[in-house]
Amino acid sequence: MYLGLIIFGTAAAILIVLAGARRVIRSKNMGYWLPAYFMPPQPAEAADPAKPLHIFIAVCDHWEPQLQGATSAVAMAKVERWASEFPRRYGEFQDSDGRTPQHTFFYPAEEYRPEYLDRIAELCRAGYGDVEIHLHHKDDTADALQAQLEAFKQTLFHRHGLLRQDQKTGEIIYGFIHGNWALCNSRPDGAWCGVDQELSVLLKTGCYADFTMPSAPSPTQTRIINSIYYARDIPGRRKSHDEGIMASVGARAPEDHLLMIQGPLTLDWDQRIKGLMPRIENGDITAGRGMSVRRMKQWLRAAVHVRGQPNWIFVKLHTHGCHDQNINAWLGDEMLQFHRDMRTMADQNPRIRYHYVTAWEMAELVHQAEAGASEPQIHTPAARVSA
Repeated sequence: MYLGLIIFGTAAAILIVLAGARRVIRSKNMGYWLPAYFMPPQPAEAADPAKPLHIFIAVCDHWEPQLQGATSAVAMAKVERWASEFPRRYGEFQDSDGRTPQHTFFYPAEEYRPEYLDRIAELCRAGYGDVEIHLHHKDDTADALQAQLEAFKQTLFHRHGLLRQDQKTGEIIYGFIHGNWALCNSRPDGAWCGVDQELSVLLKTGCYADFTMPSAPSPTQTRIINSIYYARDIPGRRKSHDEGIMASVGARAPEDHLLMIQGPLTLDWDQRIKGLMPRIENGDITAGRGMSVRRMKQWLRAAVHVRGQPNWIFVKLHTHGCHDQNINAWLGDEMLQFHRDMRTMADQNPRIRYHYVTAWEMAELVHQAEAGASEPQIHTPAARVSA
């Protein structure tokens, strides 16, 4: 009888745990990507322990000064704080190349204010980062989207000396992050986009890479995770970037595909909800959950890399740096220990070489890996202002 009660109690406990896990999976939209987490479609590639391990760290900030309904005066104060305090707080740190931390400001086209960009452009020209394009839109059309992107990139380049030109074609090019994660009209309800063929519009307007993913726990999350790949629009379908061609050493980039550089997406089994369910680790840097060596180990396990070059690991992180709480974390003491710890990690393990890079430099490194380079060449931005 007692054995039967034990068995019954154990079975009941297991059912309760499974029911709880199912609720979490559904509420966090984990069904989109858990199959790829537990059963990766590509075989794992181990880094060669006899060679250096290069870690490229890019912080891609959904940088919205008017976030949370900030007035123009409050927004300008945030801009000024970023421009004046970032060099003071981060200037003392250097990576394996002797370079200070880099920050890529993805600025929302719909919030254009020249005074914000003039000030942050000064920070970038001083060597602390770069500016790319962010966009929130809804109920849009392909033609209207194309016109907005074309106009905004011209403004950034000619008015502010930002972005850059393709060396072969002279076209102004840019990196992109979609607002509300809804790239390629990927929300199930169709909100916050409206353009099924968005990848084609991005390619047509000079986008060199998309940095939107991961978006978990949003339902816009793709089935592909922890990957660098190429995607193109599939006629009659939303969320075309749900599939693609992996970036690989020796393979040429398909001309009609857009480069997709994802950040890490994994399960954090060290910090569990109520001691049972693992938390989602999606590379989001927030107040109270900042950059840390503990999280870096999770990002390294995600092992985002170009197929055939597992010794180059791409750590694309994201944040909302103008959120009231996050700005205090970024420009306070919370994030600084990470950079000290990275230096200690590299000192203790000479095989580790870590590099602070911008989004554009990360894309360039992807192409270097595809070309078979064994040692990375970090290129600082070339002259951008048109003649």
